[in-house]
Amino acid sequence: MFSEVKFPVPWGHLAAKAWGSPEGHPVLCLHGWLDNANTFDRLIPLLPKDCHYVAMDFSGHGLSSHRPAGSPYHFLDYVSDVRRVAAALQWRRFTLMGHSMGGAVAGMFSFLYPEMVDKLILLENLGFLLAPEDTEAWLKSKRMVIDRLLSLEARQQAPKAHSPEAALQRLLEANRHLTAEGGAILLQRGATETPAGLVYNRDMRVRTQSRESLTVEQCVKLLQKIQDRVLIILARDGLLVPHKLESKNHFVIALREAFEHTLKEHIQLVEVPGSHFVHMNEPEVVSGIISNFLTVHSTRARL
Repeated sequence: MFSEVKFPVPWGHLAAKAWGSPEGHPVLCLHGWLDNANTFDRLIPLLPKDCHYVAMDFSGHGLSSHRPAGSPYHFLDYVSDVRRVAAALQWRRFTLMGHSMGGAVAGMFSFLYPEMVDKLILLENLGFLLAPEDTEAWLKSKRMVIDRLLSLEARQQAPKAHSPEAALQRLLEANRHLTAEGGAILLQRGATETPAGLVYNRDMRVRTQSRESLTVEQCVKLLQKIQDRVLIILARDGLLVPHKLESKNHFVIALREAFEHTLKEHIQLVEVPGSHFVHMNEPEVVSGIISNFLTVHSTRARL
């Protein structure tokens, strides 16, 4: 069983779910973009019982408060969300597990606060948001963030209500890797029932988030700082396997190659059958790998 938790922040609260005894080894779980803490509902019950798992909702997601009016969502804001929750829990050192965007947040947190992270588990993510090699493309992406935010503010549209069936269908259409069961689990926390129907909880501004990007060389150097304590799980039908990547994503392929060759002895990179949401659709495929990593690596090198 889990319990609901809220952590006060200046603009409201950050919501979370907690499993296990607070005396257990702390594990903070981070969801993907537009998802919520429920993404770990089927996985955590299969993991070691002697850990204390907290799955948080990033600001603007799930049951967490939206950021103040006029505020954009910068990638580092999510990293600060993690720091705030860790402070509220009084965790000085803990394990981070992140799926998709949550993996990138976990990676960045690990490099900014390496003394606080004992293990890093990345699900369908390599721990980074990579910088476009084209400077003009980088500038265009930054301009787009500002323009989209201002456009949303100008429209000031009220959230649309949908029937439960329509809300689920829209979610599945936007996430082809999700099963209907997984989508329904995310909707339990990702939407609120109103007289007019279900309204998505997420803040529309999260679609305009500003990213913090790194080069492949920077990624490799940073990961070398937390070597021996990193587990990366990629799904064969997910988003980051080589045969699925388009030519425009050749920097992702380069990063994978750098990890596998330069850091091969220090990082456990595992491919499993499944899709981008394998941890949710088929949690038993990854639970054993994660459990072994949590257990076996508990006495490995410290920074």
